[in-house]
Amino acid sequence: MKSLSVQSIMLQVLFALIPAIGVHVILFGWGILVQILLAMTFALIFEGLALWLRQRPIQVFLSDGSAILAATLFALSIPPLSPWWVAFTGMFFAIIVAKQLYGGIGHNVFNPAMVGFAVVIVAFPEALTHWLSPGYLSNAVPNFQATWETIFMGQLPASHSWDTLSQATPLDAIRTGLANNQTLSEIQSNAMFGFMGSAGWEWVVLAYLIGGLYLLWRKVISWHVPMAILATTVVLSSAGWVIDPDLFRSPSQQLFAGSLVMCAFFIATDPVSGASTPNGKIIFGMGTVVLTLAIRAWGGFPDGVAFAILLMNMTVPLIDHFTKPKAFGYQQSVGRGEER
Repeated sequence: MKSLSVQSIMLQVLFALIPAIGVHVILFGWGILVQILLAMTFALIFEGLALWLRQRPIQVFLSDGSAILAATLFALSIPPLSPWWVAFTGMFFAIIVAKQLYGGIGHNVFNPAMVGFAVVIVAFPEALTHWLSPGYLSNAVPNFQATWETIFMGQLPASHSWDTLSQATPLDAIRTGLANNQTLSEIQSNAMFGFMGSAGWEWVVLAYLIGGLYLLWRKVISWHVPMAILATTVVLSSAGWVIDPDLFRSPSQQLFAGSLVMCAFFIATDPVSGASTPNGKIIFGMGTVVLTLAIRAWGGFPDGVAFAILLMNMTVPLIDHFTKPKAFGYQQSVGRGEER
């Protein structure tokens, strides 16, 4: 990775997210932009308050872009019509608890955006199920006024209803269908499933992939974590899919129906809460996939990426310890255990 300033890295990652944000707006309406602005506002307020209480230079740390990036990643993880208190709660735990209480940027053990998301999905499970169907599959995507009233008043205007605006995500549908003894062929006959994973969402995932490749090209991130996540997902899901395609999801379903690709390039590559050694990054990526697929198959949540990341964050000191390269010139005398 290039030696870049914190602000430069944050700005380039935000730039790489523009394609995904654009596809979100096209397919699901203006809600994602409102959520991003809300999350950014709350993040900067909480960051400034914490810095003031800690007597740290406010302008220096507010301008580094880390709070804005955490807010954007959080907003991209929640439904676009989530009420405002979801962003408020998520940013409180992301910035105050996960970041500032650990000492601020560079000291946080857990990925702040994923801490915020994990809290709100547990605290507001109903609000986090109000996903929209893509605009080309439904005429129910709300206009800007309906979006604004839904987010800030917690209710839709009379011309809309939750029945027309909310639906289960493809991962929700698969989880529920398998629990009801349906086969994947039966489940995927629904119009929400597209040619690779899920109608609409596959384009969002492709946009994340484009942004991720840009970050690799610019050497903002290294290849280790993304390659480990993508390759491990393909290998593990292919094994089950070949055995029984009606019971085990295909590699394209695992990658294009959830947030694993976003995780591979934008979340698991966090240089602070992730592993720091090359081999450690590979182990970190592989572990993230194993936990995510396990949660998807047997856990209580349809996706599980956020919880997988947080669990792997806990293992980083151990991973780095055992994958730390030996210093040049290190030698151990056999039999005496001496180092020189």
